Formats: sequence, structure tokens, C-alpha cells
Amino acid sequence: MTADVSPGRAPATSRMTGLVAAAHAGPTLAVTVLAVLLAVAADLGPGRVLLVAAAVLTGQLSIGWSNDLLDLQRDRRSGRTDKPLVSGAVPVGLVRAACLLALAACLVLSFACGVAAGAVHLVCVAAGWAYNLGLKSTAWSWVPYAVAFGCLPVFVALAGSTTPPWWWPVGGALLGVGAHLLNVLPDLEDDAGTGVRGLPHRLGERWIAPVATVVLVAATAVVVVGSSPPVALAVAVGVVVGGLAILVVGGRGRLPFFAAIGIALVDATLLVVAR
Repeated sequence: MTADVSPGRAPATSRMTGLVAAAHAGPTLAVTVLAVLLAVAADLGPGRVLLVAAAVLTGQLSIGWSNDLLDLQRDRRSGRTDKPLVSGAVPVGLVRAACLLALAACLVLSFACGVAAGAVHLVCVAAGWAYNLGLKSTAWSWVPYAVAFGCLPVFVALAGSTTPPWWWPVGGALLGVGAHLLNVLPDLEDDAGTGVRGLPHRLGERWIAPVATVVLVAATAVVVVGSSPPVALAVAVGVVVGGLAILVVGGRGRLPFFAAIGIALVDATLLVVAR
């Protein structure tokens, strides 16, 4: 077990860096940016876009911090010194306080977008917390991602007092499942050592990228069918996604993983620009 480092010995800048890292900055930023792009695509005004961004950011921060707090003992046992709480780069009390503050802010900001919109966004956040609280270790680990990514476009649309087209939540849910499968891939060994057995772990490293590709290609098809883009654009998307899918199935090394990420980026772009 790694000993705690006294919070008083860590410079303020180091603690802030650790706090950001413990929030899973990459995924937090990615989801927030996706929400902003969806808000812009839904023609929300600048003030509304900022409100949506703030609600999503605080919700994602609470999910990220709760993840590291709940996994602290597991991360210590597996020697995850890259984790700020394990290395002592940031005090546990500071992360706990930040998590609760973010959750409270998310509650206020979400309902500031409207009662219906706020309720939907809290479902998104609750799904993330449910994943952290135990669903990540079950065969149902994909459900929180499907719910959160499927509800996110609904929240954005309701924040603008409109309803989203059917393919926004369906495409978002499929994108979320694909993202879950790919996101777990780099941590398979560490997770195996600590007893985490979500859907990706049950599939195994060999099948994660191919299954993720099937899901992501399905998301592409849903968005293309739903948005009915010009034929030339639909053909171009089909060629790009088809080529990437071939690389996933036939590629070697890390190529299948990066090709699957490419399909996810195409899906996210389509979800935003195709209306």
C-alpha cells in the first residue's frame, strides 16, 4: 500500500494539477465539448450554450472525482502511482470536497436549464455515478454509457425548449457504448488485477475493437438514415467508415484501436453537424 503524502508538503500548483488529473480531464473535456457542439447545432443562444456547458462540466467533474475516490483502495493495491490520490499529489479531503461542490453546482445549473432538461441531465450524471458505484464490474457496464450518451442530446435539446430528432439519442447511445468499449482497452491488465469484470473484460482484448466497431458503424448508419444527408456526403461517410472498419478487423498492433477511435470521431462529428 502506498503511504499518503502530507497535503501540506505539496505546492498549491501541484495539488491543482493533481485535482485536474483526478477528474479524468480528457473524458471530462471531451463530453463537455460534445455538449457544447450539440448546443450550437441546436441553435441555442450564447448564454444558453454556456449554461449547458457549465452543467455538463460540473456533472462530469463529479463523476471523474468520484471514480478516483471510490477506486482509491483498488488503485493502491494495484500500485497505480499514476493516480494522484495514490501518489499523494492531491489530498483525499480536497478531492472529496471538490466532488461534492461540483455535484451541488451541477444540480443548480441543470435545473437552471429548465425542469425537464435538468431532470434528464441528472439521469446522465446518475448513470455515471452508477457506473462508478459498481456497474463497471458487471456485464451491464455498457448501460450507464448508453443512458448518459443517449440522454445528453435530449438534455441539450430540452435546454433550448425543443425535442431532439429520434436519431440524436439513438446515435448517442450507440456512440456511448462504443466509447465505453474502447475506453477500457488500455486498462484491461490493471482492471483484471483488481477484479473488475465489465462487458469489455468479458469480451477480451481480441474482441473489444471489433465489437466496438460494429456498434460504432451502427451509430453511423442511424445518424445517416436519420439525418438524410446529401448522397455524396453519405457515400463519403460510408467509404471512410467502411475503410476504418476493415482496418479494425485486419489491422495489427494498435492500428485496430486507432481505427475504431476514428469511427467514433466520425460518429461524433455526424451527430453534431447532421440535422
